[in-house]
Amino acid sequence: MVNPLLSDRNIAFLLYELHDAEALCALPAYADHSRETFDLFLASVRKLARDELFPAYKPMDELGPRLENGRVKVHPAMRELWPRFGELGLAAAVLPAADGGQGLPLLVYTLATGYLMAANCGAYGYVGLTVGAAHLLHAFGDDYLKREVMPKLHEGRWSGTMCLTEPQAGSSLSDVQTRARPVAGGRYLIDGHKVFISGGDNDVTENVVHLVLARIEGAPAGIKGVSLFCVPRLRYDDGDAERGTGGDAERGTDGDAERGTDGDATSATAAGGRRSARLIDNDCTPTGVFHKMGWRGLPSIALNFGERGDCVGWLVGEPNRGISYMFQMMNEARLMVGMNGAATASAAYLEALEYAKTRPQGRPLDAKDPRTPQVPIIEHADVRRMLLRQKAIVEGSLALLATTSRYADLAAHAPDAEARHRAALLLDLLTPVAKSFPAEKGFESNALAIQVHGGYGYTGEYLPEAWLRDQKLNSLHEGTTGIQAMDLLGRKVVAEGGAALGALGQEVVATIQRAQAAGVPPSWGEALAATLTLVGELTLHLGTLGLAGEREAMLLHASDYLDLFSTVAIAWQWLAQAAAAREGLSREPATRDFYEGKLAAAAYWFATELPRAPQLAALCRSGEESFRAVTAAQL
Repeated sequence: MVNPLLSDRNIAFLLYELHDAEALCALPAYADHSRETFDLFLASVRKLARDELFPAYKPMDELGPRLENGRVKVHPAMRELWPRFGELGLAAAVLPAADGGQGLPLLVYTLATGYLMAANCGAYGYVGLTVGAAHLLHAFGDDYLKREVMPKLHEGRWSGTMCLTEPQAGSSLSDVQTRARPVAGGRYLIDGHKVFISGGDNDVTENVVHLVLARIEGAPAGIKGVSLFCVPRLRYDDGDAERGTGGDAERGTDGDAERGTDGDATSATAAGGRRSARLIDNDCTPTGVFHKMGWRGLPSIALNFGERGDCVGWLVGEPNRGISYMFQMMNEARLMVGMNGAATASAAYLEALEYAKTRPQGRPLDAKDPRTPQVPIIEHADVRRMLLRQKAIVEGSLALLATTSRYADLAAHAPDAEARHRAALLLDLLTPVAKSFPAEKGFESNALAIQVHGGYGYTGEYLPEAWLRDQKLNSLHEGTTGIQAMDLLGRKVVAEGGAALGALGQEVVATIQRAQAAGVPPSWGEALAATLTLVGELTLHLGTLGLAGEREAMLLHASDYLDLFSTVAIAWQWLAQAAAAREGLSREPATRDFYEGKLAAAAYWFATELPRAPQLAALCRSGEESFRAVTAAQL
């Protein structure tokens, strides 16, 4: 059986039984949609994922990108795959029709793209980054950028990136040193060096658009002096930009810079006239390709801006507000990485499940006759344990990502300001969890898939080994797990006096009530309520330390707090799924195995994971500081 990547039945369950996606169609933004249009989109994405992306995964993993003559060459399969993304309109799928999109709810889009990520995370990475760049320009770009750059990202003719990290700064964006010097025409000359730029160059799309954090000359130090710029690899030769002295600024790259990008010789100017559509080199130079352990289909490169003094950038939004703008793309990317974690774990889980059903080995423990036929390894209790744990992690992660996506839809389109604000609070609160839990626990799930495969699991002949490599990157991409922990405890749970945590408590109460009405064991809801109270008391204690100026003591066990919070959040998601499963059993007894599988995974989580909460809470309260007290010499 070919790996389905994600369970179609589970995706339908999340959309229509857990979250009632059809109810979103009552919102004006989604009024043109129905379950039929949602399912048509899902079917198209599944077909692309299974028929084209998945077969290309292993070749792209084996032959990664390379730097040749100053340009990055990617696997030739991307030349076939990239137009398919454009045909589905993925880059603009969630934008309104008036802006060239399909107006899809993010709930539907997120779960649909999970198939693409499970099939080939590297190939989808180009799309995800392009979507984020286009959304950023849609939200904050000026008329020029919205007219000349954004549509080409939506159409898939150009791709996008985010350029944050610098060698001396890493994740510390307050230490960005890339410079921007204002020149004629309201533009800027960019000068600096960025590293770990995913999708930073390729030989597939006509152009690459970089969203670059830089510091305008004279700007304040720190975060408050960082601005955001749009810096394409190729720029239009408008004739009015202040260019440097680089003698080769007029030249193209690979012979294609002289041609237009829309088949026309001219394009509209900001003044409404006509100008040459000729593209010229914009002095953005790849200087190296990083050789990654996973995600090998998507290049990660080092980029120099302005080596010849001729790199032109366009300011996005207002000066010195670049970090706040970039957080929109970063938060979208964090949820994308979370879905990558869930999707990668899903593909490995379904591979391990099928392997366990078909791999004969050993006999039942009570078998006396050695001539008794061997049984499939799924008949062994420990193998079922490993598979059930994978299921609990994978389907818990997918449920959490579905929930955060629905909050994003409501934050943008709920009918009143109070409902939008409440949804935004919940989205912000859960984003660090939705990014980090699928990555961290997904890695454990992927390791279990290898364990199920035994010796075959760690060989390149089977896919679990490659998926494990891919998965590890998800705990580092877009903010490490440690950064997510500090964001959750240091910002999100204490924002607005704990309003988000209060809203979460209301959501949990509603889930408990639904579970009670559906006939879920009352002890599950009682355990969840008690643990949430524990989290609230701990948060108040740690927040009080922070208010007293003891911020280091507050954040000392931030990672343990994230572990605790995530465990509770997934318990909440499993209680919700258990309620929906009980409801489903009363409606559709013929699909008993699916619903009882949900109840088994929920029971597992409440029996084995939620009981960890008191120990984690005690650790966070204890102030245990062995890792702070130890010296470098002692390590």
